[in-house]
Amino acid sequence: MGEDTNRTLHPESSWEQLPYFKWLSRCRNVIRWFAFCLVVGVALALITVLYLKSKPLPPPQIGMTTQLLDAHGNLIDHLDQGERRDPVKLKHLPQSVIDATLTAEDQHFYEHWGFSPKGILRAILVNIKKGHVAQGASTITQQLARNLYLTHDRTWSRKWKEAIFTTQLELHFSKNEILQMYLNKIYYGHGAYGIERAAQVYFGKPARDLTLAESAILAGIPRGPSQYSPLNHPAKAKARQKAILNGMVRNHKITKSEAEKAKNESLVYAKPPQPQPAKAPYFRDYILRVATSEYGLDENQVRNGGLKIYTTLDLDMQKKAEETLNRYLTEDLQGALISIDPRNGHIKSMVGGKDYRVSQYNRVFSKRQPGSTFKPILYLAALRNGWTPAARYESKPTTFIHQGGTYRPTNYHNRYAHRPITMAEALAASDNVFAVHTHLSIGEEEAVRMGRHLGIRSPLRPVPSLALGTSPVSPFEMAQVYATLAAGGVRHQPMAILRIEDAEGNILSESRQTPKQVLTPAEAFVMTRMMQGVFAPGGTANRVKQILSRPVAGKTGSTNWDSWLSGYTPQLATTIWVGYDKGKSIPRGTSRRTHNIWGNYMKDVLQPLPAMRFQPPQGVVKVTIDPETGGRAVQSCPRSSDIWFIAGTEPKQMCKSHRKAQPKPSQEPSLWERIKKWWHG
Repeated sequence: MGEDTNRTLHPESSWEQLPYFKWLSRCRNVIRWFAFCLVVGVALALITVLYLKSKPLPPPQIGMTTQLLDAHGNLIDHLDQGERRDPVKLKHLPQSVIDATLTAEDQHFYEHWGFSPKGILRAILVNIKKGHVAQGASTITQQLARNLYLTHDRTWSRKWKEAIFTTQLELHFSKNEILQMYLNKIYYGHGAYGIERAAQVYFGKPARDLTLAESAILAGIPRGPSQYSPLNHPAKAKARQKAILNGMVRNHKITKSEAEKAKNESLVYAKPPQPQPAKAPYFRDYILRVATSEYGLDENQVRNGGLKIYTTLDLDMQKKAEETLNRYLTEDLQGALISIDPRNGHIKSMVGGKDYRVSQYNRVFSKRQPGSTFKPILYLAALRNGWTPAARYESKPTTFIHQGGTYRPTNYHNRYAHRPITMAEALAASDNVFAVHTHLSIGEEEAVRMGRHLGIRSPLRPVPSLALGTSPVSPFEMAQVYATLAAGGVRHQPMAILRIEDAEGNILSESRQTPKQVLTPAEAFVMTRMMQGVFAPGGTANRVKQILSRPVAGKTGSTNWDSWLSGYTPQLATTIWVGYDKGKSIPRGTSRRTHNIWGNYMKDVLQPLPAMRFQPPQGVVKVTIDPETGGRAVQSCPRSSDIWFIAGTEPKQMCKSHRKAQPKPSQEPSLWERIKKWWHG
């Protein structure tokens, strides 16, 4: 009775004891836990996704090669970190490249979120069986993450990082952007990084012109660049090409007939590119320095940003500069050359040494004593202080008293005129005594001020020897000085970069000049006319006129260690330095080498251009003077010279030393004398 009562009061307890209900109860608990874990898992996944979405992804290091182009758009050189890579946009690639790549590497690329479930399951089973990480899933996004941010070590920690970066790539970039980065990043063997470079290396054409057969060949290489190279293993490469074409048929990307046609297409491969010596290597290094220091670009961006840097260089002029310099430099004698277009400040050529492979030091920026090439700066300061080209001092050995001491300059080979000479004569003959007279008369600081005015930034010591160019300056600075004179006194900052474009063609930086009139056109012209005498008979560079038959102006300079020539035409200013890197005296005859380099180089590069004269501006007058007295020449003067003066400074007095006694004018004949003359016929 008690048992029946219990059953009546708790009928369900007996049912719960049945096996079926026990099983249902366990399933219900499992479902509850599964639902709880699912919710937590989804929540964690959502939090993780949101976290990775908000976390900045390191900038993709595609490492695209930067191109340096000359003023005419010709390629000078590439800048990279050892991975030659030319960027290309996905929209500029043929569909065959895209379809072949996806078939070979990731058929479901546009369908998954960066991971292939089948591939992951297969890799897990293989790795468990092997006991270590032996195989990866390798979607395109995963490969890109590995190539961009990670090493190729097969470790669990690296796989975990790869998964994070893969997720971030999928969250931060579109599928097309990921595929474009992949095609520009991946290695295709033989030094070819990216599809554009691969097309050039293997077929000698841009990627946009690849055929279906060529696309399938290239798509098969990244899986094993050495194993599937058509240049090294043509049979393996052909077999892989056929497998990719068959896969494209199965994926309905091409028809069977298109695949057969591609399989039977005869492919012509380009010759593997041979290493070429760098063009203008000293200029290339200078561009890298300017782009980072003056344009504010990061060096990594310059080397790996896929930039296009348009420069002012003229490759034809550069080649002639290098050839001419090397023709006359023997043994360990070094040299430097820089040419500037005075009309805009554009650097047209730059050679920093005889052989870049031996020494990368750019001597265009080395500081050397300029010698007499500094004298035009001194005489410009004198012109500004009221002196004229007709100013005279006696050319003879002279001892100067200065600040309680003595200074005794000498002329080259102790050659003196032993008579008063004009400033124009002193400049042409490079008379040192005249220069020191001038320097001390106008004040030592005046030459320093004029040097600063013309763009020299190197220290200039206001001492008597400054007149003879004892303060070291660089060929770069001297080229700017002479280019300013050639431009009629307008100083342009030397320019090497015209503009910089990023990989997308957007202009990052563009050069803008601010010319400055630092000399009057009259001052520049009067100095130019004086410096033309340097190349005339009796001038220190008269042999140049035997090479170059056009109007030129300039100045030579020499010390025991340096030989210089800075000069110009209206179209081009060029400075040359020749000497040794270390303290070693230059051999006799070095100045002849320097003059030959300058003359032959200028002859070659100016040959296509018409000869131009230096046109006198307003504010100058030409006067024929007697060099001996400095007065206006008269017919009886034994010597005379045509000298240009700044208007208002020309001599007004006629030469008195060479005037002869003039006969008195005859008186008018009387009336009676005229009648007698008429009578006698």
